[in-house]
Amino acid sequence: MLDLIRVFIQTVDSGSFTKAGAVLNMVPSSIARNIDNLEKELGVTLFKRSTRQLLITEDGQQFLGGATKLLQDADNLVASMSKINREPEGILKISVFESFGRQCISPILPEFLQRYPKVQVEIELDNQMIDLNSENVDIGIRIGRPADSCLHARMLLTNHTLLCASADYLEKYGTPKTPKDLIHHNCLLLANDKQRTYWYFNKNKQHLKIPVRGNLRSKGGTPLLEAAIYGGGIVQMSRWMMTPLIASGKVIVCLADWKASLYEGSSAEIYAVYHGSKYPRPALRAFLDFLMEKVNDKTL
Repeated sequence: MLDLIRVFIQTVDSGSFTKAGAVLNMVPSSIARNIDNLEKELGVTLFKRSTRQLLITEDGQQFLGGATKLLQDADNLVASMSKINREPEGILKISVFESFGRQCISPILPEFLQRYPKVQVEIELDNQMIDLNSENVDIGIRIGRPADSCLHARMLLTNHTLLCASADYLEKYGTPKTPKDLIHHNCLLLANDKQRTYWYFNKNKQHLKIPVRGNLRSKGGTPLLEAAIYGGGIVQMSRWMMTPLIASGKVIVCLADWKASLYEGSSAEIYAVYHGSKYPRPALRAFLDFLMEKVNDKTL
Protein backbone atom coordinates (compact mmCIF):
# COMPACT_ATOMS: atom_id res chain seq x y z
CA MET A 1 0.00 0.00 0.00
CA LEU A 2 2.81 2.44 0.81
CA ASP A 3 4.30 1.90 -2.64
CA LEU A 4 0.93 2.74 -4.24
CA ILE A 5 0.66 5.86 -2.09
CA ARG A 6 4.17 6.92 -3.10
CA VAL A 7 3.21 6.59 -6.79
CA PHE A 8 0.02 8.60 -6.18
CA ILE A 9 1.85 11.48 -4.47
CA GLN A 10 4.51 11.61 -7.18
CA THR A 11 1.80 11.63 -9.86
CA VAL A 12 0.09 14.60 -8.19
CA ASP A 13 3.44 16.43 -7.96
CA SER A 14 4.39 15.64 -11.56
CA GLY A 15 0.99 16.27 -13.15
CA SER A 16 1.12 13.27 -15.51
CA PHE A 17 1.81 9.56 -15.63
CA THR A 18 4.72 10.11 -18.00
CA LYS A 19 6.52 12.63 -15.78
CA ALA A 20 5.84 10.57 -12.62
CA GLY A 21 7.23 7.51 -14.41
CA ALA A 22 10.41 9.40 -15.31
CA VAL A 23 10.99 10.32 -11.64
CA LEU A 24 10.21 6.83 -10.32
CA ASN A 25 11.93 5.00 -13.17
CA MET A 26 8.67 3.34 -14.22
CA VAL A 27 6.83 3.22 -17.55
CA PRO A 28 3.62 5.32 -17.76
CA SER A 29 1.43 2.23 -18.10
CA SER A 30 2.81 0.89 -14.81
CA ILE A 31 2.07 4.22 -13.11
CA ALA A 32 -1.50 4.08 -14.42
CA ARG A 33 -1.89 0.50 -13.22
CA ASN A 34 -0.69 1.45 -9.72
CA ILE A 35 -3.20 4.32 -9.58
CA ASP A 36 -5.99 1.97 -10.71
CA ASN A 37 -5.07 -0.51 -7.96
CA LEU A 38 -5.04 2.23 -5.32
CA GLU A 39 -8.46 3.47 -6.44
CA LYS A 40 -9.81 -0.08 -6.17
CA GLU A 41 -8.39 -0.41 -2.64
CA LEU A 42 -9.93 2.91 -1.57
CA GLY A 43 -13.17 2.63 -3.54
CA VAL A 44 -12.88 6.20 -4.87
CA THR A 45 -11.68 7.95 -8.03
CA LEU A 46 -8.49 9.90 -7.43
CA PHE A 47 -7.96 11.44 -10.88
CA LYS A 48 -10.08 12.65 -13.79
CA ARG A 49 -8.30 11.43 -16.88
CA SER A 50 -8.44 12.78 -20.43
CA THR A 51 -6.08 12.58 -23.40
CA ARG A 52 -4.82 16.08 -22.63
CA GLN A 53 -4.74 16.39 -18.86
CA LEU A 54 -4.83 14.64 -15.51
CA LEU A 55 -6.81 16.36 -12.76
CA ILE A 56 -7.02 15.34 -9.13
CA THR A 57 -10.59 14.83 -7.85
CA GLU A 58 -12.03 16.17 -4.62
CA ASP A 59 -11.65 12.70 -3.05
CA GLY A 60 -8.09 12.61 -4.34
CA GLN A 61 -7.37 16.00 -2.78
CA GLN A 62 -8.76 14.84 0.56
CA PHE A 63 -6.68 11.67 0.41
CA LEU A 64 -3.54 13.60 -0.53
CA GLY A 65 -3.18 15.37 2.83
CA GLY A 66 -3.38 12.23 4.90
CA ALA A 67 -1.30 10.22 2.43
CA THR A 68 1.52 12.77 2.50
CA LYS A 69 1.65 12.71 6.30
CA LEU A 70 1.46 8.91 6.36
CA LEU A 71 4.38 8.60 3.94
CA GLN A 72 6.45 11.14 5.88
CA ASP A 73 5.78 9.27 9.13
CA ALA A 74 6.75 5.97 7.50
CA ASP A 75 9.98 7.44 6.11
CA ASN A 76 10.82 8.96 9.50
CA LEU A 77 10.17 5.63 11.23
CA VAL A 78 12.44 3.76 8.83
CA ALA A 79 15.13 6.42 9.24
CA SER A 80 14.91 6.22 13.05
CA MET A 81 15.17 2.42 13.00
CA SER A 82 18.16 2.62 10.69
CA LYS A 83 19.83 4.96 13.18
CA ILE A 84 19.09 2.52 16.01
CA ASN A 85 20.56 -0.31 13.97
CA ARG A 86 23.79 1.62 13.47
CA GLU A 87 24.48 2.66 17.06
CA PRO A 88 24.49 0.28 20.07
CA GLU A 89 22.40 1.65 22.91
CA GLY A 90 19.98 0.65 25.66
CA ILE A 91 20.07 -1.93 28.44
CA LEU A 92 21.90 -5.23 27.91
CA LYS A 93 21.08 -8.00 30.39
CA ILE A 94 23.78 -10.66 30.87
CA SER A 95 23.72 -13.90 32.87
CA VAL A 96 27.01 -15.73 33.48
CA PHE A 97 28.14 -18.46 35.86
CA GLU A 98 29.82 -16.99 38.93
CA SER A 99 33.50 -17.91 38.55
CA PHE A 100 33.74 -17.03 34.86
CA GLY A 101 31.82 -13.81 35.34
CA ARG A 102 33.99 -12.71 38.24
CA GLN A 103 37.32 -13.55 36.65
CA CYS A 104 36.79 -13.11 32.90
CA ILE A 105 33.72 -10.97 32.18
CA SER A 106 33.55 -8.33 34.92
CA PRO A 107 37.14 -7.08 34.31
CA ILE A 108 36.45 -6.34 30.62
CA LEU A 109 33.08 -4.61 31.06
CA PRO A 110 34.57 -1.12 31.67
CA GLU A 111 36.32 -1.27 28.28
CA PHE A 112 33.10 -2.36 26.56
CA LEU A 113 31.09 0.44 28.20
CA GLN A 114 33.74 2.99 27.32
CA ARG A 115 33.62 1.83 23.72
CA TYR A 116 29.80 2.00 23.66
CA PRO A 117 28.78 4.79 26.06
CA LYS A 118 25.05 4.57 25.23
CA VAL A 119 24.82 0.97 26.46
CA GLN A 120 23.95 0.10 30.09
CA VAL A 121 24.83 -3.40 31.33
CA GLU A 122 22.93 -5.40 33.94
CA ILE A 123 24.94 -8.53 34.87
CA GLU A 124 23.83 -11.47 37.00
CA LEU A 125 26.41 -13.94 38.37
CA ASP A 126 24.50 -17.17 38.91
CA ASN A 127 25.45 -20.84 38.73
CA GLN A 128 21.84 -21.85 38.04
CA MET A 129 20.93 -22.61 34.43
CA ILE A 130 18.36 -19.90 33.69
CA ASP A 131 15.73 -19.69 30.96
CA LEU A 132 16.69 -16.71 28.79
CA ASN A 133 13.08 -16.22 27.69
CA SER A 134 11.36 -16.31 31.08
CA GLU A 135 14.10 -14.28 32.81
CA ASN A 136 14.18 -11.64 30.05
CA VAL A 137 17.96 -12.01 29.64
CA ASP A 138 19.67 -10.94 26.41
CA ILE A 139 22.73 -13.19 26.61
CA GLY A 140 23.81 -16.09 28.79
CA ILE A 141 27.35 -17.46 29.10
CA ARG A 142 27.33 -21.19 29.79
CA ILE A 143 29.34 -24.38 29.62
CA GLY A 144 27.95 -26.51 26.80
CA ARG A 145 25.86 -25.83 23.70
CA PRO A 146 22.17 -25.22 24.48
CA ALA A 147 19.63 -27.91 23.58
CA ASP A 148 16.97 -25.28 22.77
CA SER A 149 16.85 -24.90 18.98
CA CYS A 150 15.37 -21.41 19.35
CA LEU A 151 18.66 -20.14 20.80
CA HIS A 152 21.82 -19.20 18.94
CA ALA A 153 25.26 -19.94 20.40
CA ARG A 154 28.80 -18.72 19.73
CA MET A 155 31.67 -20.76 21.14
CA LEU A 156 34.07 -18.58 23.12
CA LEU A 157 36.73 -21.05 24.26
CA THR A 158 37.46 -24.66 25.13
CA ASN A 159 37.14 -25.26 28.85
CA HIS A 160 40.46 -27.04 29.53
CA THR A 161 40.90 -28.13 33.15
CA LEU A 162 43.88 -28.74 35.46
CA LEU A 163 44.31 -30.78 38.65
CA CYS A 164 45.83 -28.75 41.46
CA ALA A 165 46.50 -28.87 45.18
CA SER A 166 48.51 -26.87 47.71
CA ALA A 167 52.08 -27.76 48.61
CA ASP A 168 50.94 -28.43 52.19
CA TYR A 169 48.32 -30.97 51.09
CA LEU A 170 50.73 -32.79 48.77
CA GLU A 171 53.43 -32.89 51.46
CA LYS A 172 50.99 -34.38 53.95
CA TYR A 173 49.13 -36.87 51.72
CA GLY A 174 51.52 -37.42 48.83
CA THR A 175 51.46 -36.43 45.17
CA PRO A 176 49.37 -38.66 42.87
CA LYS A 177 51.55 -40.41 40.30
CA THR A 178 48.72 -41.74 38.14
CA PRO A 179 45.00 -40.89 37.88
CA LYS A 180 44.16 -44.11 39.75
CA ASP A 181 45.92 -42.70 42.83
CA LEU A 182 43.08 -40.16 43.16
CA ILE A 183 40.91 -42.91 44.64
CA HIS A 184 42.94 -42.45 47.84
CA HIS A 185 42.76 -38.63 47.90
CA ASN A 186 40.20 -36.08 49.06
CA CYS A 187 38.87 -34.55 45.83
CA LEU A 188 36.98 -31.26 45.88
CA LEU A 189 33.93 -31.68 43.67
CA LEU A 190 31.61 -29.58 41.60
CA ALA A 191 28.03 -30.38 42.66
CA ASN A 192 26.46 -33.22 40.70
CA ASP A 193 23.23 -33.97 42.59
CA LYS A 194 25.19 -36.29 44.92
CA GLN A 195 25.56 -38.88 42.16
CA ARG A 196 28.83 -40.76 41.94
CA THR A 197 31.39 -38.44 40.40
CA TYR A 198 33.99 -39.38 37.83
CA TRP A 199 37.00 -37.55 36.47
CA TYR A 200 38.23 -38.41 33.00
CA PHE A 201 41.82 -38.63 31.79
CA ASN A 202 43.50 -39.07 28.43
CA LYS A 203 47.14 -39.63 27.49
CA ASN A 204 48.18 -40.96 24.13
CA LYS A 205 45.71 -43.84 23.58
CA GLN A 206 44.87 -44.33 27.24
CA HIS A 207 41.38 -43.27 28.38
CA LEU A 208 40.59 -43.53 32.09
CA LYS A 209 37.36 -42.98 34.01
CA ILE A 210 38.24 -42.53 37.68
CA PRO A 211 35.64 -42.51 40.48
CA VAL A 212 36.46 -39.70 42.93
CA ARG A 213 35.04 -38.61 46.27
CA GLY A 214 35.60 -35.89 48.78
CA ASN A 215 34.20 -34.00 51.74
CA LEU A 216 33.32 -30.76 49.90
CA ARG A 217 30.95 -30.12 47.00
CA SER A 218 29.88 -26.80 45.51
CA LYS A 219 27.94 -25.55 42.49
CA GLY A 220 30.51 -22.77 42.14
CA GLY A 221 34.27 -22.97 41.80
CA THR A 222 35.25 -20.32 44.34
CA PRO A 223 34.70 -22.41 47.54
CA LEU A 224 36.60 -25.31 46.01
CA LEU A 225 39.53 -23.10 45.04
CA GLU A 226 39.74 -21.61 48.51
CA ALA A 227 39.69 -25.08 50.04
CA ALA A 228 42.45 -26.25 47.70
CA ILE A 229 44.62 -23.23 48.52
CA TYR A 230 44.34 -23.95 52.26
CA GLY A 231 45.19 -27.64 52.00
CA GLY A 232 41.70 -29.08 51.74
CA GLY A 233 42.27 -31.45 48.83
CA ILE A 234 42.78 -31.82 45.10
CA VAL A 235 40.60 -29.78 42.77
CA GLN A 236 39.93 -30.06 39.03
CA MET A 237 39.11 -26.62 37.71
CA SER A 238 39.23 -24.58 34.50
CA ARG A 239 42.68 -23.50 33.34
CA TRP A 240 41.65 -19.83 33.29
CA MET A 241 40.86 -20.09 37.01
CA MET A 242 44.02 -21.97 37.98
CA THR A 243 46.70 -20.09 36.01
CA PRO A 244 47.01 -17.07 38.39
CA LEU A 245 47.10 -19.37 41.44
CA ILE A 246 49.81 -21.53 39.87
CA ALA A 247 51.87 -18.46 38.97
CA SER A 248 51.64 -17.15 42.53
CA GLY A 249 52.64 -20.51 44.01
CA LYS A 250 49.39 -21.01 45.90
CA VAL A 251 48.73 -24.35 44.18
CA ILE A 252 50.77 -26.92 42.27
CA VAL A 253 49.68 -28.80 39.15
CA CYS A 254 49.20 -32.56 39.57
CA LEU A 255 49.31 -35.18 36.78
CA ALA A 256 50.49 -32.55 34.29
CA ASP A 257 51.23 -35.23 31.68
CA TRP A 258 47.54 -36.24 31.55
CA LYS A 259 44.70 -34.32 29.91
CA ALA A 260 41.95 -34.08 32.52
CA SER A 261 38.26 -33.40 31.98
CA LEU A 262 35.05 -33.22 33.98
CA TYR A 263 33.16 -34.58 30.97
CA GLU A 264 33.60 -37.90 29.23
CA GLY A 265 35.12 -37.57 25.76
CA SER A 266 35.24 -33.77 25.88
CA SER A 267 36.78 -30.76 27.59
CA ALA A 268 33.44 -29.01 27.08
CA GLU A 269 33.22 -25.50 25.66
CA ILE A 270 32.02 -22.16 26.93
CA TYR A 271 29.33 -20.55 24.80
CA ALA A 272 27.64 -17.18 24.54
CA VAL A 273 23.93 -18.01 24.13
CA TYR A 274 21.27 -15.59 22.91
CA HIS A 275 17.76 -15.45 21.50
CA GLY A 276 17.30 -16.69 17.96
CA SER A 277 17.02 -13.61 15.78
CA LYS A 278 18.19 -12.97 12.25
CA TYR A 279 18.96 -9.37 13.22
CA PRO A 280 20.18 -9.12 16.85
CA ARG A 281 19.89 -5.59 18.14
CA PRO A 282 23.06 -3.50 17.95
CA ALA A 283 23.96 -3.62 21.66
CA LEU A 284 23.78 -7.43 21.67
CA ARG A 285 25.67 -7.74 18.39
CA ALA A 286 28.38 -5.38 19.67
CA PHE A 287 28.79 -7.36 22.91
CA LEU A 288 28.98 -10.69 21.05
CA ASP A 289 31.72 -9.32 18.81
CA PHE A 290 33.50 -7.88 21.86
CA LEU A 291 33.40 -11.26 23.61
CA MET A 292 34.86 -13.00 20.56
CA GLU A 293 37.67 -10.45 20.58
CA LYS A 294 38.48 -10.57 24.30
CA VAL A 295 37.48 -14.05 25.50
CA ASN A 296 39.00 -16.93 23.52
CA ASP A 297 41.58 -19.72 23.68
CA LYS A 298 44.37 -17.26 22.86
CA THR A 299 43.54 -14.70 25.55
CA LEU A 300 42.71 -17.08 28.44
